[in-house]
Amino acid sequence: MLEADLHKQLRDFSLDLKIQVKPAEILVLMGENGAGKSTVLNLLSGLLTPDAGSIRLNGKSLFESTSGVSVPVEARNIGYVLQNSTAFPHLSVSENVAYGMKARHMHKDRIAEHVDKWIELVDIRNLADIKAGKLSGGQMQRVAIARALAIEPDLLMLDEPFTALDTESRQSVQEAVRSCVSDLKIPCLVVTHRVADARELGDRVYLLNRGVNRWEGLPSDLPVAGIQLPS
Repeated sequence: MLEADLHKQLRDFSLDLKIQVKPAEILVLMGENGAGKSTVLNLLSGLLTPDAGSIRLNGKSLFESTSGVSVPVEARNIGYVLQNSTAFPHLSVSENVAYGMKARHMHKDRIAEHVDKWIELVDIRNLADIKAGKLSGGQMQRVAIARALAIEPDLLMLDEPFTALDTESRQSVQEAVRSCVSDLKIPCLVVTHRVADARELGDRVYLLNRGVNRWEGLPSDLPVAGIQLPS
């Protein structure tokens, strides 16, 4: 369970948002450019620090402004795929997927098992030994998603994860994400500008405007009358 009460003064507005995401639930964040969507993910990951509020994940405090708790990025066990995620070009696809597990000093047999599992799920087994520098944008995105999932995170966050994928690839990766979130029973946040992505992947939707949640509902209820959706 993710529970967050986020307050952050930004250059153009103040972000003021409460979030609750259950295990195996996918919450989609939508809104126009500059609405605060990516800022929310950066606050949760620890890349940005809230001015006030709290972040709790599975009952553990990751941030508490009143007590001074602020768990560092590397200790939060969050799988985060940024909008322009890249892989290490000199490493193979398998080595890229294994990178986070090696950093956590997992046993090599377990690493090998996990690499096999995740490259199969995101359909990049045929690329396992290819250097990442030779991949297309869509292939690179699949590697980034596999790498984020391979650490078996307590929270998965995806920022515009499907923009570099064609229709067929987008559908297969969405299915993989949905399956993995369900199997791991972890909360998931997805930022997207596509209503179709929200409908196909999400359980709930927040529409943000200048850091505030203007509407919450089911993906099937999109679009919403009177609410400006991104084009």
